[in-house]
Amino acid sequence: MKTFKILALPIFALLVLSSCSSVRVMADYDKKADFNTYKTYAFYKTGIDKAQISDLDKKRILYAIEAEMSARGFSKSENPDVLISIFTKEREQVDIYNNYWGGGFGWGWNPYFWGGQNMYGNQVSTRTEGSLYIDLIDAKDKQLVWQGKGVGSLYQTKNIEKKEERIQKFVSEILKAYPPMASN
Repeated sequence: MKTFKILALPIFALLVLSSCSSVRVMADYDKKADFNTYKTYAFYKTGIDKAQISDLDKKRILYAIEAEMSARGFSKSENPDVLISIFTKEREQVDIYNNYWGGGFGWGWNPYFWGGQNMYGNQVSTRTEGSLYIDLIDAKDKQLVWQGKGVGSLYQTKNIEKKEERIQKFVSEILKAYPPMASN
């Protein structure tokens, strides 16, 4: 039994930590677009300037996008096939947990238990949930052809490396959905 407890604790901790760090991804695309013809990209400054995040975080996102696009064989160009824009949203998520610690219901009767302190307890926690949208726009006709969205918890940290890792994770998870399977 002791071995089970020793093994269960690290596995439980790993599951909790990995579930907290996940990014939920959704993607949508234009079925008429030929994604095989897109080989070059540039950033769409007008769209990026509208993103309501710090300039440093914008740079981090753009560097992460550059790294992902380069790894996929895309090159940055003055005359691109697609323009890349970003959009962000942020919201506070409030979680309320109602806990009942009392007894007295169910099978049997316990003569030793009568009420007690803290039978009911509420626990409230808040977290910031962020959404990052990455848009790919056909450079010729200026039409949106693909949009990826990543949603996940944002961690307030002073550690810049951890912040950069989280941004890289968001971008990487979103761009896993590009190109859409229909074009392969």
